[in-house]
Amino acid sequence: MKMLEQYHLYVYFFSLISATIFLYKWLTLRKTALKNLPPSPPTFPIIGNLHQIGPDPHISLRALAEKFGPLMLLKFGSVPVLVVSSADAAREILKTHDLVFSDRPISSVANRLFYNGRDVAFALYSEYWRQVKSMCVTQLLSSRRVHSFHNVREEEVALLIRNIEYPPSKIVNLSDLLAELTQNVVCRVALGRKYESGDKGNSYKILLGEIMELLGYSRSMGDFFPLLGWVDWLNGLKAKVEKAANEVDTFLEGVLRDHPSTVASNNGYANKDFVSILLEIQNTDAGSSMDKDCIKALIWDMFGAGTDTTSTTLEWTIAALIKSPDVMVKLQKEVREIGRGKSNISEDDLVKMNYLKAVIKESMRLYFTAPLIVPREARQDVKVMGYDIRKGTQVLINAWAIARDPSLWENPEKFQPERFLNSPIDYKGLHYEYLPFGGGRRGCPGIQFAMAVNELAVANVVHKFDFELPNGETREDLDMTGVTGITLRRKSPLLVIATPHV
Repeated sequence: MKMLEQYHLYVYFFSLISATIFLYKWLTLRKTALKNLPPSPPTFPIIGNLHQIGPDPHISLRALAEKFGPLMLLKFGSVPVLVVSSADAAREILKTHDLVFSDRPISSVANRLFYNGRDVAFALYSEYWRQVKSMCVTQLLSSRRVHSFHNVREEEVALLIRNIEYPPSKIVNLSDLLAELTQNVVCRVALGRKYESGDKGNSYKILLGEIMELLGYSRSMGDFFPLLGWVDWLNGLKAKVEKAANEVDTFLEGVLRDHPSTVASNNGYANKDFVSILLEIQNTDAGSSMDKDCIKALIWDMFGAGTDTTSTTLEWTIAALIKSPDVMVKLQKEVREIGRGKSNISEDDLVKMNYLKAVIKESMRLYFTAPLIVPREARQDVKVMGYDIRKGTQVLINAWAIARDPSLWENPEKFQPERFLNSPIDYKGLHYEYLPFGGGRRGCPGIQFAMAVNELAVANVVHKFDFELPNGETREDLDMTGVTGITLRRKSPLLVIATPHV
């Protein structure tokens, strides 16, 4: 009898639980059905739309957007992802609802490499993020501070020119020299010194390359499939990330250990490198969030953002000029007329070089260094262009596709700098058809820093040299294929024969 009573009790509880689950699912499905969600391609169970994303995600997503529209909802595993592929839709995300989409999705790889989101690029939107971004802009990236580094840029560009003019062999590897230029500039303004070959330099360069690869190609299974995080141990991702993170920490500990002690001075932070400023804030401002992990995260942020993207932009620009001799001749004419009689181009000369500015803008349009703007995440439910977007939805803005939209750009696949002459379109994030640095409050804060290096380097290189390709190659042979990572790099190094212009 007792067993029968227990049996009825079990049946009762089982029925109650089943009814509760059924009711919950019914209400959830009904609620979902009432939502006006963006168009979506068909999904596979468990993986969602991941099978439709190829090795070049920006190209795969543009192809899907051509079928399903400029605002498209995908599923990456269990994660909803909103893909934005038009200027109007980008404006909705970056301007109309900028605050709603100001968060970053949690990335296990980025968290481990950047001290649990203590940096600017990957930190969650918070008071901490606002403080450290403001500090980075004020102390390193403001117009005043960028201008104060002009001697560093001019000295390092002069060194670049010497290395091109007197190479160890007839064939010059411009890719390596441009990477060295940007690394030297960033090291000098951030650390107060260069890290050259034999002085932690090679290990630093290799490590930076590994980090860029991990951030670009490697997403934790746990990020998309919470129950499958253990797979990262089996496929070796956890070990790679852990090794890289430990090497980053060892390098940065050495940077701080070797850095001269800082003493507060009456002239504030003028002429001080970034590390000195951070250490001084840590020592003198008791209310600051500045601890050692924060300092290390911000230093590494400046390295990654300041070197890789800038050298990649320079490489694409010079390759595009070699590929388009008419444009090269026109640019050389402008630069050489303004620089007539000068051994090098100074930053004061750049103000007059309108075609130079148009060339760099066009290069950044056609050869996006970051085709997909760093992902954002919705902080709350919101309606975008009539569609309901749920809290926690990740957002990918396909800036590469927008910049090649034939409804916005005439002959979008052609390298044509003239399109930017007498045009109000700029790269500062206010023209949504053109977003090389992103936009909104999570846009890249280093625009002025990067463009100062880009313009000075390109102007001096084309002022000083004429280029041809080695081994009898013609400009038609020049490979303009990109390799997708956190940045879109050239697949092949840029090898040239440089002849000094007389």
